[in-house]
Amino acid sequence: MAGTALGVGPGVLVLQLLWGLALLLCLALSRAAGRARFAVVLVTLGAAVLSAALLLFPREDERPATAAADEIVDTFFIGRFILLAVMSLVLLGCLFLLLIYHLMEPVYAKPLHSS
Repeated sequence: MAGTALGVGPGVLVLQLLWGLALLLCLALSRAAGRARFAVVLVTLGAAVLSAALLLFPREDERPATAAADEIVDTFFIGRFILLAVMSLVLLGCLFLLLIYHLMEPVYAKPLHSS
């Protein structure tokens, strides 16, 4: 097994790096003018496809090694899923607010000057 950094394996660090770079690129593209702004969708889809590829094709052998007598039990499993659910709801709420206040911002007509 590969060494860990910060208590997680190298795969988690690669996924964090991938999504961090995708987020920075999305922020940079959201300030662009014209059609370049819509490249955010492609960046997000590309990061999602790359994440799916990294998750579906692991490097380890599919047959697990013989287990030792001690079995490690994850006691914080449910708490992490609750945290994931709350974070997903917050993300959806933020995307909804972005849609309302930024992307669908009304463009008001300029008043006509009558002389």
